Amino acid sequence: MINLILGGARSGKSRLAEQLAERSGLAVTYIATSEPLDGEMNARVQLHRERRPAQWGLIEEPLALAQTLRVHASADRCLLVDCLTLWLTNLLMLDDPERLSAERTALLECLAALPGEIILVSNETGLGVVPMGELTRRYVDEAGWLHQAIAERCQRVVLTVAGLPLTLKGNAP
Repeated sequence: MINLILGGARSGKSRLAEQLAERSGLAVTYIATSEPLDGEMNARVQLHRERRPAQWGLIEEPLALAQTLRVHASADRCLLVDCLTLWLTNLLMLDDPERLSAERTALLECLAALPGEIILVSNETGLGVVPMGELTRRYVDEAGWLHQAIAERCQRVVLTVAGLPLTLKGNAP
């Protein structure tokens, strides 16, 4: 089962994803895509670490997400990826459009073949005003296209707002 959990900053998307992972009854591996490069991001990462159960595995992978999913997915495991937009940002910051395209394609192609439970968390950034800068507009566009392509491949898509889940596709969590 592939789940996509979308929401804005502090919407409750990560908490919902963690609850779904816990309820899966499977061994859980958390795949963190963040590269905490400053104090504020370090604090965010620390909050996530403190909230996670100690028995969960952790893989930190900022770029090669599809490869990581293929290696670690199994019928008796739940993989929780938090988050796709940080992964996308990491790829955009490489300033290598070929790498971004290759990683995106690899992710989209591997999803259907992954065993077990997969939970993908991502920031919904396309609900506000059009950003002013070229890179920021590209980020919002790329995130929107990625979300559409992943949502097509998921059995469940949930939007979180104010900690409340709104099921867009599939059964309610």
